[in-house]
Amino acid sequence: MRGNRVLAAFAALNGAVAVGLGAFAAHGAGPAVKTLLTTGAHYQLAHALLALVCALWATGGRLGTAAGWLAATGGLVFALALSSIGLLGLAFMGAVAPIGGVLMIAAWLLLAVAAFRPTAPSV
Repeated sequence: MRGNRVLAAFAALNGAVAVGLGAFAAHGAGPAVKTLLTTGAHYQLAHALLALVCALWATGGRLGTAAGWLAATGGLVFALALSSIGLLGLAFMGAVAPIGGVLMIAAWLLLAVAAFRPTAPSV
């Protein structure tokens, strides 16, 4: 259960960062940066929620936990890459964003596999 607590905490922190990023996009970012930050915040928040669900999914097992870590990490990498492009002008981070995307896709696929795995009978 300890791994699930760490994942839940990481997901919660990811959610907080996503809300802060979205708020900055809405209230402090210029028009050229707003779209990048908003997109990053949306994906990060959605995948923070997915990670939290995986952390709380009692019968998800190792695959469910792994899906959660992939989701949270992928969302964070994607959002940070877009933020780096928009806020710091680091165009090369455009090559990093797809890594986050691949991690997020892998999370969803692994979650689907975990959902179809048989679970041990409850006692």
